[in-house]
Order: sequence, then structure tokens, then C-alpha cells
Amino acid sequence: MNRRVRVRFAPSPTGPLHIGGVRTALYNYLFAKQNNGDFLLRIEDTDQTRFVPGAEEYIIEAFKWLGINFDEGVGIGGEYGPYRQSDRKPMYKQYADELLNSGWAYYAFDTPEELDSIRKQYEAEKKNFQYDCNTRGALRNSLSLSKEEVEELLHNNVPYVVRFKFPKDTEILINDLIRGEVKMNSNLLDDKVLYKSDGMPTYHLANIVDDHLMEISHVIRGEEWLPSCPLHVMLYEAFGWKDTMPEFAHLPLLLKPDGNGKLSKRDGDRLGFPVFPLQWTDPKTGDISSGYRESGYIPEAVVNILAFLGWNPGTEQEIFSMQELVEAFSIERISKSGAKFDLEKAKWYNHKYLQIASNIEIAKQFDLILKDKQINASLDYIEKVVSLVKERCSFVSDLWEQSSFFFEKPSSYDEKIIQKRWKEDTPEVLKEIIGLLDSVSDFTTENTDKIVHAFIEERQINMGQIMNCLRLSLVGAGKGPNLFDIVSMIGKEESIERINKAIEAIKK
Repeated sequence: MNRRVRVRFAPSPTGPLHIGGVRTALYNYLFAKQNNGDFLLRIEDTDQTRFVPGAEEYIIEAFKWLGINFDEGVGIGGEYGPYRQSDRKPMYKQYADELLNSGWAYYAFDTPEELDSIRKQYEAEKKNFQYDCNTRGALRNSLSLSKEEVEELLHNNVPYVVRFKFPKDTEILINDLIRGEVKMNSNLLDDKVLYKSDGMPTYHLANIVDDHLMEISHVIRGEEWLPSCPLHVMLYEAFGWKDTMPEFAHLPLLLKPDGNGKLSKRDGDRLGFPVFPLQWTDPKTGDISSGYRESGYIPEAVVNILAFLGWNPGTEQEIFSMQELVEAFSIERISKSGAKFDLEKAKWYNHKYLQIASNIEIAKQFDLILKDKQINASLDYIEKVVSLVKERCSFVSDLWEQSSFFFEKPSSYDEKIIQKRWKEDTPEVLKEIIGLLDSVSDFTTENTDKIVHAFIEERQINMGQIMNCLRLSLVGAGKGPNLFDIVSMIGKEESIERINKAIEAIKK
């Protein structure tokens, strides 16, 4: 059956968006774009007790920053809306009623206290309790009670939930695009709640109804949803929608760097890397969690990092533009096993993207860091500095460490270089170089380099020794780009002043 590819990302607004969720959204986006399909954003807020103010706005802002664009959904609109489940609330009851009427669901009147008491009895016998085809006959529900008792309870507004009625002894088959055929016996499954006493559907009912009404063709989601898939498959059957049921693909987990368990916020805090796309401030506690954006990651680098966590193109290529990812992506090349997060590889990606990024864009970001340090420099000057040092940097925040000497005089001098390189005659040689620089009218990198090198060769001075001392005078350390790029950038007056200052300071 040929049908239009329509996929969705359906987060719950319960806090910041984990990068595992971002990766799920990215794979959905790549799949949709490759197949000229539609990519939807649906907010699944059926559990109002877990709703966190600001979380929905955070989700939308994160995807805007990453350049992962939706075709329909919350904040965009579309003909299949509304796209927020709480706005769709009135319609879910008719679907719950449909399942009740067709015998695929039943009312359950058990109170939380009653269920808790039964669980404790089971625990005392070292058994696990679940509400299923084996236990439901002895519990307080419309399958065990008479029709009259059920009607009276409903009439008296006694709280209830609607549970799915799994048939006995049924083999449920799932054809997963990543994992192949998955089988599950219905006797092992609990009769999940579909509709709650607060008038809201659970995730399971709302999810299936919305996917059907929004004509979703493929459900690409994390493997934590695989245990729920038999219920979802059976719901499609119960509603008579099996012919239009989407295909399922369950993605591997994102693992801790050591591969031992699912990547969590605590791992990020412990190892010093973000697990959220943007910084998040908890509205209840005020706790701040770091984000990729605020940590200096380039959005295209984050997309590239996430694409490779669980998928590979089957080639040596590692740097992909979004369009290249769209063209190369395939569900067949998604791994079944979990993907370990590699912090060094993430830094490597950001380094690569920093080299690709335009110097003027990096300069604008670096200018904010300089202004924080009360340093005012022209954007043109900052751009030239960026072009000289960015190859040594992985983040914009690294630029200051690599280029501070372009903006301020050194306040100290590396003792190791002084001991190793600074000789008795060094001050005299440096003073001669000052005289040379002072007499130069064409103060370009090439010209100052040529004149100083000619002088050192003519005098038969140790090139490495004096060049190291000249760099020490200008920078305060043995680092930085081409020495004569520094000389040319800071200018004649500043270069001479710094060499004189170093001679005086090191003499003491």
C-alpha cells in the first residue's frame, strides 16, 4: 500500500528535552524529508499532574535552534489539529466508549487502596501482581460485577478507569523495521488503563487515536516504548484500523559513556557535558541544567553528533550537512544495540564545525565574551584574530585562552622558557630587533618576518632561542599563531612597548 509518509515527534511537557528525544525527532525528520513526507510536532500532555510550565516553549525553541523544522503541529498549525492533546480532550471519550461497547475494554472500579492491598498480599507470597486476564475476574470491574451493579456504580458517579481487555492465549506479532519480528503472548500483558477517572485518556489511548486521525504512516520512537507496542497493535485491531496501522521502528537507547545504562542528567553533571539542547532552569527548585547551546556547541555539530549515535552511513564520511543526512539516512542502517555517548567525539565534531563556520559569525560571538571582560575591539580586528587562532579551538569560549595577547599585554612570563631560552645577551639582541622594527614603514607580516629573519641569519644568532624569547616578550608564553602575524596585528608601538617591558621585568 502506497501512502504518504507522515511521522510525528510527540514529547510530553514534563521538563527539558533529553538529547535522546532530540535524536528521535531528528531521525523522524530525516525519514520524512527523504520521502517527501510530513513531520509533525504533537504535545502529549494527557498527564496533567506532571505538566511543567515553560517545557512546551522550551521544546519549540530547542528545535528552532537546531534547525529541525516541523511541517505541522503546535505553534505551526495544520489541517489535522489541534496538536496539543489537552485541546483534543472531549473527543477521546467516544473512543473509550467504542471499546467498551465492542467488548475490547471494561470499567474497573478498584480503588488505589484496594489494589495496593492486593499487591502487598502478592509480595508477601513473593509474587508479582498485575491486572490481567488471569486476575481480572476476581477484581471489582464490569467483567466480574453484574450489569445492574455496574449501572448503579456509574449512576452514583463512583470513580472508575477504563482498562483494555487483552484476549487470552493470543500471539501478538510486531514487525519492527529495526528489530524484525517481535512476538508477545497476551497472557503476559497487563490490562492497561486507557481512560482515567479525571476524564483524560492515558498516553496509550490518546496516542493511537491521534496517530490514526493524523494519518501517521510510521512511528519511529525509543526502544523504551517496545513493551507498549503489543497494546498499541491490539488497539488498532480493536478499532478496526489494522489496515492503516503505521509501521513501527524502535530506536536503540543512548547509553552512558562507559556503555553501562541509559544516559541521564546525572551522568552529564558528573562528567561535565550537557544532556539537554538548551540550558534549563527548574521552575520549582531553581536548579540550572547545562545546555549544548550555552556550552558553546554549534547547532549543526549537535545534529551531526546525534545522527551518528545509533546510525552510520556505511562510508568513511563523518561530517554531514542536514541535506546530506537527509540523502544518506536509512532506517536499515540504525543499530539494534545502544549507542555510547562519547564526549571527546562531541568536542571533535564541534571543532570541525568551528573551522567551517564563517569567521565573522564566530567573531560576533567572541565579541560578547570580550565585552564581558570590558574589552572593546572592532569586529574587523576580532575577525582577523579568529582567523588566526580558531584552528586551535573546539569552542568559541576557547578563543580567549588562545588569543588574549591580541587584546592585552602579558602580565607574567613563562618561567620555564626564561630558564631554557633567556641568555645573558638576549636583552641586547631584543633591543636591536626593537631598532629594526622601529625603522620599518611597511609593517606587514611578510615584511617584518623577512627583516627580522635576515638580521638573525646575518648575526648568526640561534634562531629558535631568540624567536622563543621574542614570542615570550609579546605573548608571555610559548603559544600563539605565526609570530609576525601577532607583531603585525598589535602594531609597531605596542610590539616595541611589550619587548621593552619584558626586558625590564625579566631583568628583575
